[in-house]
Amino acid sequence: MEYTRITVERRGHVLLMGLNRPQKRNAFDLEMYEELARAYTELHNNPELRCGVLFAHGEHFTSGLELDKWAAVFASGKWELPEGLIHPLGLDEDNRCKKPVVMAIRGRCYTIGFELLLAQDIRVAATDAKIALLEVKRGIYPVGGGTVRIFEEIGWGNAMRYLLTGDEITGEEAYRLGLVQELTEPGKELEKAIEIAESIAKKAPLGVMAALRSARISRVDGARAAFARLLPDLLPIMKSEDAMEGVMSFLERREANFKGK
Repeated sequence: MEYTRITVERRGHVLLMGLNRPQKRNAFDLEMYEELARAYTELHNNPELRCGVLFAHGEHFTSGLELDKWAAVFASGKWELPEGLIHPLGLDEDNRCKKPVVMAIRGRCYTIGFELLLAQDIRVAATDAKIALLEVKRGIYPVGGGTVRIFEEIGWGNAMRYLLTGDEITGEEAYRLGLVQELTEPGKELEKAIEIAESIAKKAPLGVMAALRSARISRVDGARAAFARLLPDLLPIMKSEDAMEGVMSFLERREANFKGK
């Protein structure tokens, strides 16, 4: 399909997904979200892709939702995508992108931007980042997973401090709280995110996806459910070509060349 609100670029085994409405500070309309969902679906389904990078063109990740465009969605009480597409916000754990995504932000990262940040696996922020859940200042509250995930990331008190006030979190504070894993100079955040994604893409794809799935099971269904799946989910991986390659590369003292098979 043709993308008009985002850019999609394949770089080796990494898929770069860039919000591309800089003239609107990358504000989200319905079309942008659907295009992003299509990109995530491509990442999920394409066996040649192993990791994604989510970023934005321009000086701001996003100023948030264009509320007038989303009013009908919120009033209906339903948020539906065309059948077969995957929510970038990971709202359905049974239909979530199985590949990891690294997210890079700078400038404003408001409302849906913050919730996207919470939904990704690894986060990089520039020092000029300003992150906020502004919904309580606009008469509503976050419905993209923010209320569910934020206290898991930064603790209850810290979460309520920002969730209930709508105040901004700076890049430095986000790093201190553990909300982001890397802090860079403005303009360097995408470079760092790609570096991390390319490192992940060199690892065994079956192992990476299994590790990610196990961690998500633990987070959503609890440790008991995750423990029960450890060995059963390892068995098919042990029969893979990649598992054999991992052993041979160890014995031959060389870098492994994994194929995801």
